[in-house]
Amino acid sequence: MSLNTKLADQYWIDFKPEQEDFSFLFNHLLECETPLTTSELVLELVRSRIDQEKMKIAASQKAAGRFYLPKDNYKVGEKLTFPQYDEKRGEVISIRPGNNPEYPPFEVIEVTLDDGQHHYLAAGFSEHQLNEMPVSINEDENLKADSVLKNYNSGLIDAMEVAFASRPDLVRIAGRWFPKSLLVDVNAGHLNLAEATLDMANGGPLPTSELQKQVELSSDVNAKLLEFSLDYALQEDARFDEVGPSGEVLWYLNRSEPAEVRETPYWLQYSPPQKDPVSLPEEMQSFCMHMADEMDDCQSTSLLEDEVALPLLYPHWRAGTLPLNHLDKGLFPTAYESPRIQFTFTKRNSHDSFTGWVIRNGKYIFGLKDFYELEGLIPGSLVHLQRGSKAGEVIINTEKSRSNREWIRTALIGADGGIVYALLKQPVSTTYDERMAILIADTDALDALWMASAKPKSDLDNLVLSTLRNLAKLNPQGHVHAQELYSAINIIKRTPVTPLLSSLMSHPQIVYVGDYYFRIVEDEEGA
Repeated sequence: MSLNTKLADQYWIDFKPEQEDFSFLFNHLLECETPLTTSELVLELVRSRIDQEKMKIAASQKAAGRFYLPKDNYKVGEKLTFPQYDEKRGEVISIRPGNNPEYPPFEVIEVTLDDGQHHYLAAGFSEHQLNEMPVSINEDENLKADSVLKNYNSGLIDAMEVAFASRPDLVRIAGRWFPKSLLVDVNAGHLNLAEATLDMANGGPLPTSELQKQVELSSDVNAKLLEFSLDYALQEDARFDEVGPSGEVLWYLNRSEPAEVRETPYWLQYSPPQKDPVSLPEEMQSFCMHMADEMDDCQSTSLLEDEVALPLLYPHWRAGTLPLNHLDKGLFPTAYESPRIQFTFTKRNSHDSFTGWVIRNGKYIFGLKDFYELEGLIPGSLVHLQRGSKAGEVIINTEKSRSNREWIRTALIGADGGIVYALLKQPVSTTYDERMAILIADTDALDALWMASAKPKSDLDNLVLSTLRNLAKLNPQGHVHAQELYSAINIIKRTPVTPLLSSLMSHPQIVYVGDYYFRIVEDEEGA
């Protein structure tokens, strides 16, 4: 027999921290002198809340008075609590001898519950299954810290992250929190020494522990708190950039980072069209999802694939970057706050490595220019990415083409300065996506066209129409696949899939013929 002391599921589902919770956590951080993660703080808070609820239950049980047990004897007028009737209170109103020859002598008490119910119950009855004393706390799953974290951890962490972020008296570094007022003082001299140390290391990256040795920061406080205090001071100084993945703090001199890391490369800069996009049918939304352009809003939740193959779009080929989209995002290291993360690319075949950068805000990966040149990649070439065996590592490779020369769409600059497409036999050393592949005959001349298309007066609808007309000449039916057009448009102007499809679906001279193919109406009518 046990009391109904269960804590409702909604208690943890709707959990919101109160001021008393923050006071408890602040005191806990002060006592341990160690910055803690949100998960660690949630565990402490859950334990504290459970202790509070158990105390409330114990107090409620004490206030409930004597429990009815069949083995005990009672008096008329005595007040009792009845666990078997949902802990309802009641009063003994009469007592008479029991009459059952199969059992030793006992009594029958008549009780009236507070809700008016009448019951006849045994008393002085030593052999009965209800004689076990009710437990003081019913150990249900919502009063066990391990079970609470198993069932509600994600929601609790989200709630606490929001609450912590709104408090200016709390500081977070690499996912760990500590009261700002309790940090160790780090002065300008310490920071200047840190700058000099990073300068000698070619900008970095270096862990905080290494910088701490060089700046000779010492105190009698916990070593982790000392390191955390230095991290905070570095974070607040614009000279330093924290570039480590989640759980690891690495520092870099901001001025030593590649320009393409600090600012979005020219080729990846995107200016949305002035006109409102049209509503796309479900079929086109699926195509947008499939193409996974990082600038589109149709991105889904990041996939947890161990390996992906991405066709190289011209702007990324030109800038030496890769998109950070829902297909590959799960392969690259992330961070709690750092907008830029340094990591290592390792070539699958040679095991050679080189540095890469995750630019979270810009949604791109930088550091691949030399790799593209050495591998002989072209726009449309397939880049294979694989999860590394070590933290902060991504395996990269390309597959060699079976043939040295293949018929491939080639972008030429015409006498009028415009682009002309032709199918020419070209040397290609890697595998590629046939619809995305475009060999660039003259990059410098194409740069001039790119500059012109970047001007505000450049109209996407006109560019789409002219490019579609140009590509249609390569197909006897005059049909052009949206993926081919997407690749071709992007060698002139950075354009995500959604505005391209919006232009195609709303243009009066363009008609959709199915399977993501489009054609120009005027061309067919004139045939």
